[in-house]
Amino acid sequence: MLVIRFSRTGRRNRAQYRIVVQEKSVAPTGRHVALLGNWDPHIKKGSFQKEEIEKWIEKGAQVSDSVWNLFIKEGILKGEKRAIKIRLKKKEEKESKESQENKSDKNDENKKEETVSESGEQAKEKEIEDKQINETKEASKTEVNKAANNKAENK
Repeated sequence: MLVIRFSRTGRRNRAQYRIVVQEKSVAPTGRHVALLGNWDPHIKKGSFQKEEIEKWIEKGAQVSDSVWNLFIKEGILKGEKRAIKIRLKKKEEKESKESQENKSDKNDENKKEETVSESGEQAKEKEIEDKQINETKEASKTEVNKAANNKAENK
């Protein structure tokens, strides 16, 4: 399948783009079928071969989102602009992941606090039950001791 897309040229921090027709599986800087124009994003100017662009689109070449929006802006094609998917930089990706993890950690902490408070209440109830059991055991021991003392006195 043929695609009309940007091919980056120019030096570091001073990009310029060629608008080329290529196979979709070929790298953007790789071999191209036709050169349809160029674009300098710094001065927002470019040159386009309008007839060639229309010819390749009629032949079935797909236009990338960025090039499509440029063609709409320059008046070469008519239609609506497309949403462009821009990948975040690695630092921004890490920050967004960390913020999402922090949110999930906070949710986990809230859940833990709820379970801790529930377990705290259960622990208090258990302590009360243990105290009652110990009191009854002590009471029964004292009764047994009293009974044993009475028997010893009676002998």
